[in-house]
Amino acid sequence: MSLARLFALIQYPLPHHLLSRLVGRLADCQQPWLKNALIQAFIRRFKVDMDEAAEPDPTAYATFNDFFTRALEDDARPIGEGVVSPADGTLSQFGPIEAGQLIQAKGHRFSAMELLGGDGEAARRYLGGSFATVYLSPSDYHRVHMPVGGTLTEMVYVPGRLFSVNAATTHHVPNLFARNERLVCHFDTEHGPMVMVLVGAMIVAAIETVWAGQITPLPRGEVQRIRFDSPVRLEKGEEMGRFKLGSTVVMGFAEQLNVDDLAPEQMVRMGQSLGQLPH
Repeated sequence: MSLARLFALIQYPLPHHLLSRLVGRLADCQQPWLKNALIQAFIRRFKVDMDEAAEPDPTAYATFNDFFTRALEDDARPIGEGVVSPADGTLSQFGPIEAGQLIQAKGHRFSAMELLGGDGEAARRYLGGSFATVYLSPSDYHRVHMPVGGTLTEMVYVPGRLFSVNAATTHHVPNLFARNERLVCHFDTEHGPMVMVLVGAMIVAAIETVWAGQITPLPRGEVQRIRFDSPVRLEKGEEMGRFKLGSTVVMGFAEQLNVDDLAPEQMVRMGQSLGQLPH
């Protein structure tokens, strides 16, 4: 048995939410000696470039979570043409949505309807469309931005497990992104409907949005839908949310994304052009 498969298997019996909430409490600790030790150890372990941070002094952050979700300098991530990457990370998979299915990893597909919380009507909007998935490792910048401009129409919280979402787990846990806790954000854009799914993962303490603050964890274990009376408009490149520790963003488009010269498992940066959608 491979180490990757073993890593995936040992996650099944673990108390995902308990572990994640305990790590979340530690990451929110404001004791200077502890939070500074955690931040300095993280910078050394993952070789974090603090020169591009809006606040380059690691000791200036009130908590580890504040450091982890740090802002970058205004010119650190130029915004490219067409559809841009919503985050720094790995473009793990992309392609057409065929028969309502998305690619998770080689040999693994999952249902768009399940990803969207069992919403068949929403899933039908993306039949014949396309998707792209960006995985954020612990060392990446963890704010999520808009790949195109859009107006938020609905937000859906979908409860679930909190498996790790790294490469080892995506290759060995079926329906991973449709099993984990996630936040589904529906937008209207000039290219038609777009959905951004922020997928939780083990030791991800919370998911936040710019329009509603911290969303997960929610106390009730059921799908919860939130519509907005006042429109929330976000332009391409604007921040839309953030992860408190790393995870994954799955984007869905009603049209085919004509991808630039990119390949699965390629590193991308927020604002980098991914491709073009027809107008």
